[in-house]
Amino acid sequence: MNKVETSFLHKDQFGQDFLWGVSTAAFQTEGAHDADGKGSSIWDVFTSQKGKIKNGHHALTACDFYNSYQNDIDLINELNIPNFRFSISWPRIMPTGIHPINQAGIDYYNKIIDSLLASGIEPWITLYHWDLPHDLEVKGGWTNRESVKWFSEYVAVCALYFGDRVKNWMVINEPSVFTGAGYFLGIHAPGKKGITNYLKAMHHVTLATVAGAKSLRKLVPEANIGTTFSCTHIEPFSQTPKDIEAAKRVDTLLNRTFIEPILGLGYPQADLPVLKKLNNYILEDDLNNLAFDFDFIGLQCYTREVVKASLLIPYIGAELISAEKRNVIATEMGWEVYPPALYHVLKKFNNYNIKKIIVTENGAAFPDILKNGKVYDIKRTHYIQDHLEQILKAKQDGYNVDGYFVWSLTDNFEWAEGYNARFGLIHVDFDTQQRTIKHSGLWFRDFLS
Repeated sequence: MNKVETSFLHKDQFGQDFLWGVSTAAFQTEGAHDADGKGSSIWDVFTSQKGKIKNGHHALTACDFYNSYQNDIDLINELNIPNFRFSISWPRIMPTGIHPINQAGIDYYNKIIDSLLASGIEPWITLYHWDLPHDLEVKGGWTNRESVKWFSEYVAVCALYFGDRVKNWMVINEPSVFTGAGYFLGIHAPGKKGITNYLKAMHHVTLATVAGAKSLRKLVPEANIGTTFSCTHIEPFSQTPKDIEAAKRVDTLLNRTFIEPILGLGYPQADLPVLKKLNNYILEDDLNNLAFDFDFIGLQCYTREVVKASLLIPYIGAELISAEKRNVIATEMGWEVYPPALYHVLKKFNNYNIKKIIVTENGAAFPDILKNGKVYDIKRTHYIQDHLEQILKAKQDGYNVDGYFVWSLTDNFEWAEGYNARFGLIHVDFDTQQRTIKHSGLWFRDFLS
């Protein structure tokens, strides 16, 4: 392939130890929804329900990564990407969520790990990327305190079978998103609603994050252990006291509620009073089990949110003013393209005592067109370049940031958006499973070469 035009950026500007990678998730890519003994996940059930997913899309086949993983690993190699973040499907390993294990699932992930290592690519495992076994959801899922024990046992199985070769682990992916969308708003699996479901899930997920990390530390002592959080730069719609206070509450909800407990700071109840309801579910010993000394924290940032005070929105008294209403440039997801958001997020999280910060997801969905065997996704290329410039600015200003993983390797099943939102560096024809490296992928390849 020919060289792609480059920007003034050069990877050496970020330092020799800076980590470069690409991210995916099991449910979004694997397909093979019931192959080789895999159990059902909450997303398998949710996507089978009418009206839950745009255009009635499902992930029964998705990108067929289950069968085409070697081809995709070869493409990662071709793109010069040294680190690959992927998730383990809990119900593929433990079909009912608890023992017994499914050996075929273990064998599958062993093949992926071995193939990556043989290609000189470092595996980064996410232990939970939203696909809770359905059998556990029948028992209450994350609203059930037993979920902490279920998760710890699952983590122990992964550590036992993969810890001899996998050094880098992320415990849980974006807890604020899957608890908020899945247990409060009901727009993601499992489709539950209400403040009680949300608060129970929030607390149990936080406890499970720490319990899972402790399990990993015990079984894989030399492991590099992190966990990831979705983060958004928040700005008030105006400089009125009401909008400023509303923005502070939204910032607390989206950026602070899940990370502060695991850093030993407790829940930020003073700045978001609804969190005081958590006290109904906090048992005496919980406070000793909310914090863990993580080796790194993964931050996932895509945009900023502009916030206005609103009495119509319960519990938080604020509403987000959409990019469309503000008439600003947005992605296919309706998210504003605002690269400085990443700089502001890195600056904000440098105020915490975090050993290492890695940007574990960043990317954009645009309506790509495959023409004459090529995808000229210049908007995505510019999006990545502009966000790398913000990371470089943060590094030059002395802020801690140690890596960057693009979301995502291939176009995939984008949850409630189905296949309408394409984030990949590689285009996927979902009818034929044909892969085509996009312009953004070619740029990233040359940048990393």
